[in-house]
Amino acid sequence: MAKNLVIVESPAKASTIEKYLGKSDYTVKATMGHLRDLPKSQLGIDVEDGFEPKYIIVRGKTALVKELNKLASQSKKVYLATDPDREGEAIAWHLATLLKIAPKDACRIEFNEITKTAVGEEIKHARVIDEHMVNAQQARRVLDRLVGYKLSPLLWKKVRRGLSAGRVQSVCVRLICDREREIEAFQITEYWSVNALLQKANSSVAFEAELITVDGKKIEIPNSDAAASIERELDAAVFMVDAIKRRDRQRKPYPPFITSTLQQDASHKLGYSAKKTMVLAQQLYEAGHITYMRTDSTRVSTVAQTEAREWVTAKLGHEYLPPTPPQYSKKSAQDAHEAIRPSEISVSADLLPNSISNDQKRVYDLIWKRFISSQMKPAIFDTVSAEIIAGRYGLRASGSVLKFPGFMAVYSEAVDNGSKQDTDKSLPPLEEGDVLTTQAIKPVQHFTEPPPRFTEAALIKLLEEKGIGRPSTYAPTIELIQLRNYVIKTEKKFQPTPLGFIVTDLLKEHFPEIVDISFTASMENDLDEIAQGDVDWRKLLQDFYGPFIETLGRVEKDAARVTVPEELTDIACENCGAPMAVKHGRFGAFLGCSKFPECKTTRPIVKDIGVPCPLCEKPIVERKTKTGRFFYGCSDYPTCKFVSWNKPTGELCAVCGSFMVEKKNKTQPAVVLCSNTECSTRSGEKKAIGDVEEIPEQLIKTISKASTRIQGVTEKVNTKKTTVKRVTAKKATAKSAKSSVAAKGSEAKQVSEKKPVAPKGKDAKTEVKPKINKTATKKSVTKKANIASTPIKPSPIAEVETKTKPVAGKRKSPGK
Repeated sequence: MAKNLVIVESPAKASTIEKYLGKSDYTVKATMGHLRDLPKSQLGIDVEDGFEPKYIIVRGKTALVKELNKLASQSKKVYLATDPDREGEAIAWHLATLLKIAPKDACRIEFNEITKTAVGEEIKHARVIDEHMVNAQQARRVLDRLVGYKLSPLLWKKVRRGLSAGRVQSVCVRLICDREREIEAFQITEYWSVNALLQKANSSVAFEAELITVDGKKIEIPNSDAAASIERELDAAVFMVDAIKRRDRQRKPYPPFITSTLQQDASHKLGYSAKKTMVLAQQLYEAGHITYMRTDSTRVSTVAQTEAREWVTAKLGHEYLPPTPPQYSKKSAQDAHEAIRPSEISVSADLLPNSISNDQKRVYDLIWKRFISSQMKPAIFDTVSAEIIAGRYGLRASGSVLKFPGFMAVYSEAVDNGSKQDTDKSLPPLEEGDVLTTQAIKPVQHFTEPPPRFTEAALIKLLEEKGIGRPSTYAPTIELIQLRNYVIKTEKKFQPTPLGFIVTDLLKEHFPEIVDISFTASMENDLDEIAQGDVDWRKLLQDFYGPFIETLGRVEKDAARVTVPEELTDIACENCGAPMAVKHGRFGAFLGCSKFPECKTTRPIVKDIGVPCPLCEKPIVERKTKTGRFFYGCSDYPTCKFVSWNKPTGELCAVCGSFMVEKKNKTQPAVVLCSNTECSTRSGEKKAIGDVEEIPEQLIKTISKASTRIQGVTEKVNTKKTTVKRVTAKKATAKSAKSSVAAKGSEAKQVSEKKPVAPKGKDAKTEVKPKINKTATKKSVTKKANIASTPIKPSPIAEVETKTKPVAGKRKSPGK
């Protein structure tokens, strides 16, 4: 009987959905991202034909397209269950085109959450593909391609190779450059404050009051002389309580997370980058634990609100619930999605299955607590403010005590350095007219501070406030501007490089719209209107392209080439002693002697990833092969020979104790998994060519004892050949056949493996080939570098077909 076919983007999502639908009636397949896209080798847009995109099947996906076509032709119905956003809608449209699904066919389903109930309901309510959303995605894709493919070659010509520009990334770099210039132009000013340490008669509790006014006006103390004069006057003054103000102050709960606020909170509390946060959130979504993680809506379903209120009542009490569920609204939301929340409200982080990693649990815990708290009552603080007079001076003392925790019983928001947060600070009982004794007068010197550099969280917050980009663009944009060396992180804050300044200034001079904040935000609004069907996407592109291409031609002709200053380092050249400089080549940055061409010494640039080596606990660094591929190795090489293609995370597998790695895929977000391919957490996983079987930390003690045995094995693996040739059997020669003796009249004797004998009689023409032990020829290269715990069992180091694969215990082609 024909089945229904459901198509999604990722295998993890497919596995979760198939679990709920069952295999008897449904086949669930994953596309591994886009199946069609613009070609990388050319513009891929017919500008003369209304900006018509020239899509091609993504390299390596042809066989998958054929398989999906075959399954679709055999299926009762096809459902396209890609992600519930513009990108997902576009993937569904490409799928419908490839599978020849009629435009009016109700084939589109989307899951805001992947639960049994949600999946069952969506199957019943399939819809047609939204062409307006597809057009909005196409407009963005074409717009970004036009800017990138036209501007990037100009930057290569006028600045240097390997640079890029774009609507969002260039504005992002400009914001960082503008802030740096504000900091450089800032004039530091000295100022002073004066506090009095006071005490009520017959009380042992002292408290501080801050000097606020002089002669009824706000006081300013510019220098130490003024502060000393005030101190002398206050030493001789009588302090008396002039007024007391008491009130309850509410602190309202925060809305449930949207993409940007999740990234900000994960940065503040967990120290995670936006990219890492989104990878972990996507894994949680695909496993069915949270709702879709790319959203700018704070809307919450009534079912989820009801479940949250039931949990609060059961665990904390009815007094923590407001009379009606809180309603949160946002000025403009891209789609009618929900906020990010748990799929099952009753499941807190400690109730998640063991298959969930610690990093995933920490992100889930943030999401769960933020959502539960968003449905609770405000916190209430009992505040007291005392106005104190001392001659012609006025002082103020304030106290604040938490009276009712409300939502803070579950969640408290982290803040940037320098931001104030509510803390308990009590005052002793005071009444008007009370005379206070002076314990100390404390003048304090201060200096005004420039605006701070952006942290990742602060930058994302500003991008959201300015309307630049969308939830899905923040993480990749921040990663890209660092990859291009436009900005670097210094103490977790962004600082522009000389290259960042040069490119920004070039764009500001010749392409002001590209780096204009309001223009970029306006373009995002236009894309929203295209998604609503209110703006024609081709007209938007035409209005932009005409002036843009005209300016491009002028700049290519008239603008002078810009020289990027050489970036000297404090690393000395090992040959001549001159300082090494950061240089840039085809495969990125490297260190070269500043005396080039007299001295041609070069060294790779290595980056400490902040994770200790599982063998020797020295730092692991990121390196590059000669072909530009990244790998990770111990900084103590060659003493320690640990190396891996996949980035170690610093965590251990909860099941086998091996170290965890972040494995990247070109078409899917990176996944965190166990480095031990034999671990039960990776059971059923199809091992890809290039999968590295790495050494569990629990086996470190065993490694040193087995190093001699491993060395002999890995020497054979570490060759320049791309594959290990299979040993083929040599044909038996005629001479060896004649030299064998056969007994007359009897059946042919069993042939020796070394000396095959030609049989006589009716089988005389049959050539007997020697038996070859095929496994024996590979034995030496199929031993495993990661040795199992007691008893030690050898197993394959890696697939023998793999080219230049690093293996634990021996460094291969990546180089030193």
